[in-house]
Amino acid sequence: MTSMSRARVARRIAAGAAYGGGGIGLAGAAVVGLLLAEAQLARRHVNGNGEQARVPHAEGRYGRAYDAPGTPGAQPLRLALLGDSTAAGQGVRRSGQTPGALLASGLAAVAERPVELRNVALPGAQSDDLDRQVALVLANPDLVPDICVFMIGANDVTHRMPPTRSVRHLSAAVRRLRTAGAEVVVGTCPDLGTIEPVPQPLRWLARRASRQLAAAQTIGVVEQGGRTVSLGDLLGPEFEANPRELFGPDHYHPSAEGYATAAMAVLPTLCAALGLWPAEEERPDATRREGFLPVARAAAEAASEAGTEVTAAMPTGPRGPWALLKRRRRRRVPEAEPTSPSPTSPTGV
Repeated sequence: MTSMSRARVARRIAAGAAYGGGGIGLAGAAVVGLLLAEAQLARRHVNGNGEQARVPHAEGRYGRAYDAPGTPGAQPLRLALLGDSTAAGQGVRRSGQTPGALLASGLAAVAERPVELRNVALPGAQSDDLDRQVALVLANPDLVPDICVFMIGANDVTHRMPPTRSVRHLSAAVRRLRTAGAEVVVGTCPDLGTIEPVPQPLRWLARRASRQLAAAQTIGVVEQGGRTVSLGDLLGPEFEANPRELFGPDHYHPSAEGYATAAMAVLPTLCAALGLWPAEEERPDATRREGFLPVARAAAEAASEAGTEVTAAMPTGPRGPWALLKRRRRRRVPEAEPTSPSPTSPTGV
């Protein structure tokens, strides 16, 4: 599918989400039976190989060095993670290997301030769980996060949630958080076409569906004042090329190296949203094919290239709202050390 046709599909999905339209099918009716049969086989394979039955508990304070005597006192930044098993960190053994811990430690190092991490992500969650998760995050008006990171969408595809419904739930969650004063960064649906246990033609359909959803998510999020980062490489080309290195023991969830790859993609946008990234890197670089595009086109391009950021840039014009597309340079995020010994918490499916 070309970038322009993907942009048209994404625009239709986002419009359906905004105006309460019905689902737009991502696969023809003729393949639905085959899709369901192979999906069930793949799911049994994944679940049967899951060696990790628990998710490390990583909540707490990171960057304690900035609390040390002699350093200027600073209120900690508040970071919240929402979403599914990838946001929770399923598939690794140590809390410091989870994306929340990696992002909190990276943010603390850039901001030179401690960071309080809260993670309400639920393994197995679909986008219709985001309303509950946002309610948890906003339960205390005095502790509204400075910034929230979402990783969501994979389960929407595998459970065949209509993409309009998926985008509607995500857009509503972003709107609530932005209204409360939090910045929002969304890691869009990863490329599911590279999961090892998934056979063809399901892998091709999964790739097509996940990229379409990622593009539609981008439109919905940007229109609500959030930023997106394409997480195609979370389960994308790097995973396809190095499955033993980047997949976890269940061949579905990322390994520690895979989560570090995802954190490297998200951290620059996280810092930019808080005004912490170098000003010279905020200007679009034409040599890196960065610039201002209609939001649907920017969304389609981002869905095809992992690590690409999209953020609102200009008021709506004759071609609709515009966005800034940036391909941020990746910087290595070291494994975060847990702030203190913590119990683990059970996961969902």
